[in-house]
Amino acid sequence: MRDESIFDHDELNEECGVFAVVGRPDAAQLTYYGLHALQHRGQESAGIVVTDQTRFHVQRGTGLVTEVFQTDSIHHLVGNTAIGHVRYSTTGGTGIQNAQPLVFNFAKGELALASNGNLVNAKELRIELEQQGSIFQTTTDTEVIAHLIARSQAPRLEDAVKEALSHIKGAYALLILTNDQLIAVEDPHALRPFSLGQIGDAYVFSSETCAFDVIGAELIRDIEPGEMIIVDKEGLRTSRIASPAPRAVCAFEYVYFARPDSDIAGINVHASRKRMGQQLAEESPIEADVVTGVPDSSTSAAIGFAEASGIPYELGLIKNRYVGRTFIQPSQALREQGVKMKLSAVRGVVRGKRVVMVDDSIVRGTTSRRIIRLLREAGATEVHVRISSPPVINPCFYGIDTPDRDQLIAANQTLEEMRQEIGADTLAFISPQGMIESIGRKTNEHNGGHCLACFTGEYPIAIEEELESVST
Repeated sequence: MRDESIFDHDELNEECGVFAVVGRPDAAQLTYYGLHALQHRGQESAGIVVTDQTRFHVQRGTGLVTEVFQTDSIHHLVGNTAIGHVRYSTTGGTGIQNAQPLVFNFAKGELALASNGNLVNAKELRIELEQQGSIFQTTTDTEVIAHLIARSQAPRLEDAVKEALSHIKGAYALLILTNDQLIAVEDPHALRPFSLGQIGDAYVFSSETCAFDVIGAELIRDIEPGEMIIVDKEGLRTSRIASPAPRAVCAFEYVYFARPDSDIAGINVHASRKRMGQQLAEESPIEADVVTGVPDSSTSAAIGFAEASGIPYELGLIKNRYVGRTFIQPSQALREQGVKMKLSAVRGVVRGKRVVMVDDSIVRGTTSRRIIRLLREAGATEVHVRISSPPVINPCFYGIDTPDRDQLIAANQTLEEMRQEIGADTLAFISPQGMIESIGRKTNEHNGGHCLACFTGEYPIAIEEELESVST
């Protein structure tokens, strides 16, 4: 979880990650390690639900994975099929009641759900369901899916899920568990990453492939847009919830959210970020002495910029990895320069140097301004800022925590005004086309098969003008 007093909501945050194992006696332990690998996708709460084919065993809590699960609690999670979730919330609330997986009892038995994404029509569906008598226990949009499934008259769960999701609009990588079946579903645009893997005879599902590496699983493939995968006593089979819509993988997964060792749609994240840095150097060259990245997500792009420009790459900024979620609130004086709690400039690297600072994005501009001040205080004579994504000028409604448009600096200021606001000597962003080419997907799909809504305002799923969504 971010320390809000330091960054003032000046970072983009992924909302959550999902993981599942089907067909292993140590399913809970493997899911624990999978969630640990996905911790960067959500640090607010974590949960695991396991079935022994007779009943559910549930452990959920607020905090990091290592805080929620202790050795004893993992050993009590007995069963060979498990689903897990790590969560970061926006407007959905931060209490334990919203920790996923959510668990319900309904006519057909126990049901657990875990989702990564955001439903753009959750508010209207919730109102409609409440008017029809539904009683909600949480403020997450994942519960809307559960109510729709429970109300279905379809004889099979997979048909009830299809019927429920036919009412849904939005982004989701969804896991649904019963005592005898696991269902995994990707939204028709594949906005959120979702992959299928295998370890021995067991199947695994994950928001990112890096979690497969941790448990020794092999990647089989990405789950296709609009695909439903059912695993039960008959084995694994696939179905569809809808015809595939134009693929629109979130571009920010490549820019910032995913771990560098993950592959999305067959493309390594580190390699794509490195190409973004190289593209930046070609589009916006500058004379300088050193290149440094803002750790950790910008390191790959900074290396690429250095290689393409011929300017040496140096560790000009060091991240303090021991600033926890609950450290003592600093004084007002320290809060004004609170980025020092997270980052330190290496004086011996930047003193007397013209520095290229590569970062992945600028949201409000607050953090960029503070980091530039750090570099200048450490003796940098010039600070040239290069951003490996285009300017963020629109909010995301599909599962990324972004401020309202009036709080996005790039939506309200010119490039020169932004440069002055953050105190940089020069400022440049990668172009949208340059970013698409750097990601490297060989496709003729629109925008390279990526969602660029936060950069262009072109939303792949229609958004109501005054949308107030309830988030997972």
